[in-house]
Parts: sequence; structure tokens; C-alpha cells
Amino acid sequence: MKESVYKTYEELPLFLNAETVAKVLGIAPSSSYELMHEGDFPVLKVGSRMVVPKEKFIQWVEEHTQGGTE
Repeated sequence: MKESVYKTYEELPLFLNAETVAKVLGIAPSSSYELMHEGDFPVLKVGSRMVVPKEKFIQWVEEHTQGGTE
């Protein structure tokens, strides 16, 4: 697995693109594109562009990790 270049949530930009999501999660960019097309992933569509609000991304991570609410 790739190591994330981000060490804290505070370092993240306000909106994350697919490349940033991949870097944060330590996955391939193609995997982040697939993830961004999942129904429960918090994507904001701006024209043809897809971005993820930082706060919604953090919430999604917390819900999908062990000990989350799901």
C-alpha cells in the first residue's frame, strides 16, 4: 500500500479531487475514481468535475473504519 503524503486532517485542502483522495487513502488514482462513483461517497459535482468536501470526507472515513457507526 502507498503511504499517505498527508499526516493530519488539517493539512487537507477544503475540497479534495480524485488525486488527493488517492494520496490521502494511499490508493491508486483509478481506485479513487471508482470510490467517487459509489453511491454513499460524499461527492459534489461542479459541472463535469467531482470534488469531495473535506469535512464530509473525514466523516465518511470515520464511518467506514472499525468502530464507526455502521
